[in-house]
Amino acid sequence: MKYDHILWDFNGTILDDVETGIRAVNTLLAARSLPVIRSKEQYRSLFRFPIIDYYRSLGFDFEKESYTFLADLWVAEYNRNLPFASVNPGVRELISAFRDLGLPQSVLSASESGMLLEQLASLGLKDCFAEIVGSDNVLAYGKTGLARTYRERHPGERFLLIGDTDHDAETASEAGFDCVLVAAGHQSEEYLRTLPYPVFPDFHALKEHLSEILYG
Repeated sequence: MKYDHILWDFNGTILDDVETGIRAVNTLLAARSLPVIRSKEQYRSLFRFPIIDYYRSLGFDFEKESYTFLADLWVAEYNRNLPFASVNPGVRELISAFRDLGLPQSVLSASESGMLLEQLASLGLKDCFAEIVGSDNVLAYGKTGLARTYRERHPGERFLLIGDTDHDAETASEAGFDCVLVAAGHQSEEYLRTLPYPVFPDFHALKEHLSEILYG
């Protein structure tokens, strides 16, 4: 087998929270008389890391309000809309398939650790993972540093990272992980296919190629 461990991104990968994120940011935009996001397609064309740059592209003015203040408002709105979010179709089956193969799995996310643990527990997935690695704040600056630290704690292991954005691709490259991307989350399939990793339209398609991915 090519890998010793599977790493999962959370937001947009395990959790289908695209609509949740749109509702949250649109509340902030509307309150400031800024243009709201009209569709998932528009959102996926705008979303980027670091999140502060995404906010700037939407018209937020950090001369008037701090990024920290806006991030806290966004989290409050996101949590209010969280009941609308669910696990992406096919994710539970893929987690089970990896487990049946004896592959340990962990979560690596830019989300704040406490929030991440609560969400995984509420979805009934917390016990599926050997480790759950998140950030110490809600600012979502990224997870490349978390990935490098994680790699240092697991020298010699071969990792496959499953994600949904260019930041997951960057994280994999920085930490020496292999990567596959699934176009079910925060960025479009068209854009993801410009990146140097395999892209799948959904998790059912990824599962169909499981043997090819794991054994090469």
